[in-house]
Amino acid sequence: MKYTGDNDLHIHSRLSLCSHDDNQTPEAILAYAKKYGIKNLCLTDHFWDTDIPGYTQWYGKQNYEHISEAKPLPQADGIRFLFGCETELDRHLTLAITKEKMELMDFIVIPTTHFHMTSFAVTGEQVATTEARVKTWIERFAHVLSLDLPFKKVGLAHLTCRLITPDFNDYVETLKALPEKEMTELFTKAAELGVGIELNADDMNFCAESEEVVLRVYRIAKNCGCKFYLGSDAHTNKELERAPALFERAVEKLGLTEDDKFII
Repeated sequence: MKYTGDNDLHIHSRLSLCSHDDNQTPEAILAYAKKYGIKNLCLTDHFWDTDIPGYTQWYGKQNYEHISEAKPLPQADGIRFLFGCETELDRHLTLAITKEKMELMDFIVIPTTHFHMTSFAVTGEQVATTEARVKTWIERFAHVLSLDLPFKKVGLAHLTCRLITPDFNDYVETLKALPEKEMTELFTKAAELGVGIELNADDMNFCAESEEVVLRVYRIAKNCGCKFYLGSDAHTNKELERAPALFERAVEKLGLTEDDKFII
């Protein structure tokens, strides 16, 4: 049976400081789920557990008390609205969430590709060349898989996002240069651990020039037995509205079935 787009497990509300949309509320997110037949959704505002040192002023404001202002989340019959977060992985490979806070989350999104956050998530040297970006992509992915995490409720976010590099040609070359052998090893381990692989709406908004290099990554993941969830990564109402069409595009292009679905 074809994969049904009935989930969106990576969504931001106005509590994420990069949202800038006062209408991006839990109520608006629930309305979006009702409109598009989404049965499983999760609020994943940006979060740094301030029990872990090393946060910036920006992240320090997005502590547990701050993101918990969204609770209690509104509910509706037939829809499971979960509470989670998008945490961070800094340049020292410090994961910004304690085990205690993990227990309070229904789902934890971990980004390994915030390459735009130079000096914080990565160093300039780590993303200066195609070779360096490939090495950093692999090392950060492998590090997350090496941690003691509740992988059954963990998702790896936007593995092919444009944040890898602002230059489009460099972006394509970086994805093209990701070695199949190392990706196969990583995705095989990810499948064994049970971690979810995100099909991010922005990643799926590829053009003809980037289509094959983007999809290649997820085809390898699929062949390794990984399970996929959908993530609009929406910070605004407008981004929510465009997501379902991009999800459908991903499902069609990758030939996904219900057997490929990650379920919390």
